[in-house]
Amino acid sequence: MIIVMKQDAAKDDVTKIVAKIENAGLKTHLSVGEEVTIVGVIGDKTKLDVDAIAAENSVQKVVPITESYKLANKKFHPEPTSFAVKNTFIGPDNLTIMSGPCAVETEEQLLCIARAVKKAGATILRGGAYKPRTSPYSFQGLEEEGLRYMKTASDETGLATICEVTSAHAVESAVKYVSMLQVGARNMQNFELLKEVGKTGLPVLLKRGLSATIDEWLNAAEYIMASGSQNVALCERGIRTYETSTRNTLDLSAVCVLKERTHLPVIVDPSHATGVRSYVEPLAKAAVACGADGLMIEVHNDPAHALSDGPQSLTFEQFDSVMEHIRPYAKLAGRTL
Repeated sequence: MIIVMKQDAAKDDVTKIVAKIENAGLKTHLSVGEEVTIVGVIGDKTKLDVDAIAAENSVQKVVPITESYKLANKKFHPEPTSFAVKNTFIGPDNLTIMSGPCAVETEEQLLCIARAVKKAGATILRGGAYKPRTSPYSFQGLEEEGLRYMKTASDETGLATICEVTSAHAVESAVKYVSMLQVGARNMQNFELLKEVGKTGLPVLLKRGLSATIDEWLNAAEYIMASGSQNVALCERGIRTYETSTRNTLDLSAVCVLKERTHLPVIVDPSHATGVRSYVEPLAKAAVACGADGLMIEVHNDPAHALSDGPQSLTFEQFDSVMEHIRPYAKLAGRTL
């Protein structure tokens, strides 16, 4: 349920409504926009005298919310969310570029890539230290050693950093080294992990599960937000369909749906979606055109010998080209790149 305050409602009026709700044992979420203030109500509504709230002179209307996700709901928070990640922002004014290798391999490799992606215009360095691979015999990541390399690269280049976490232990280690945590597709509904990630208060990138519906995805984001972190971005990285020409099927319609249902920023990952580097540029352009707030693009100094996802990784020259070619799209979308 949300309570929409009248435009002329004073701050004291809002405080009075919030107090009534919290005194009834419920939680509130305040969204103050340029034209309207909304008080979100979280908890058992039967404990609240809704009619008495609606009768307050300062209240314009009370609106029930039928969706199970509340904090992530656009009705709770009509203005699009923007948040800082170290010295950059993710939100409606920027086109945020997250780039780097699928897996951190060596300190020298990561520093080389970090310098290159920063020069091309990326503001967040991605790198995998924990790799949940399909095969148990594939490279599983350097774990905390890789996280230390991420910190070194961030200190040298000034880039913010993001790394996937796969367990509570990984979360405990990662918070010491990176600017933002990532929950991968395979863990989208690992609810205990989502709670642990939310407790850190760090910004979080939540990737869509392999076969997850948008409602399931938004409810997963709700777990993170309900646990403490309000700065969540959603990442569309392709879903599993019958098509085998690409690694996954990139659902760009999800960007449009999310923009209607949630205030959270939306990132698109054309690298994991396709698994083919030649498809990354056209789908990156399409993602920007349909409203994405950012892109996650894999870049490697030597894709042919990458320990993970070489076929979808761009060389430095290819990444430079992609960045140059998406600039007009970013400008048309009214975003800074």
